[in-house]
Amino acid sequence: MRVEIVNTVIPSDAIVAEMKAGSDGAVCVFDGIVRDNTRGRKTLHLDYEAYFDMALEQMRGLAAEAVTKFGVRDVALVHRLGRLVVGETSVLIVVASAHRGAAFDACRWLIDTLKKTVPIWKKEQFVDGAIWADGEPFPEGIGLSRAAEVGARVADGEPFPEGIGLSRATEVGARVADGEPVPEGIAAGGSETRR
Repeated sequence: MRVEIVNTVIPSDAIVAEMKAGSDGAVCVFDGIVRDNTRGRKTLHLDYEAYFDMALEQMRGLAAEAVTKFGVRDVALVHRLGRLVVGETSVLIVVASAHRGAAFDACRWLIDTLKKTVPIWKKEQFVDGAIWADGEPFPEGIGLSRAAEVGARVADGEPFPEGIGLSRATEVGARVADGEPVPEGIAAGGSETRR
């Protein structure tokens, strides 16, 4: 497996060539590139940042999980940080497998899961301003457990989904961590006071 976070141009062609082996019937490639617009706004460039050690560890875990989960032979997962201009590769995923179905499925799962769970952030610089972008919505029917999805949403600062309950202690801890006062009826140690 090849899993990297880099600050330089990703050598896509060389990585794809390295991944091929005689036992493979398919090599599926996702080459994520900077496009010239988002939702009708002209893009000048993107700036990528990461919580480096955690992101690399999670990417390694995803690559290993893809090999096991989909039965593919090998995975390359490379993400670039820093400033990228239109046309440059931000993320490259290469999956080598005996069969194309497994390669396609693993490749799709890897990019969707990476975007939703790995601590890498993208700032989009437009002609008329800049925003920190959220990951694209996770496709229906692909992978995260409800608990993991909820955790990812909460970590992204989204409100806690309706109908999903946190334990009272966890909810109080999350609220206090956000600077809210300790709710009435909760003791300083986090347990509910009985009346």
